[in-house]
Amino acid sequence: MLKLALIFFVISLIAGVFGFSNIAAGAKGIAKILFYIAIAIFLIVLVFGVMLGKLVF
Repeated sequence: MLKLALIFFVISLIAGVFGFSNIAAGAKGIAKILFYIAIAIFLIVLVFGVMLGKLVF
């Protein structure tokens, strides 16, 4: 998930450099959403790992 967020971030940067502001804004929004989803999944797995008392990874 973080890999996709990074890909969309790079697309956003490249589109911004070439002046495609609408594409850059869209890619930035997608990257932001994917990043927050990845953080939420990480925190859920971390909490369950602590609650179970063993390493889930």
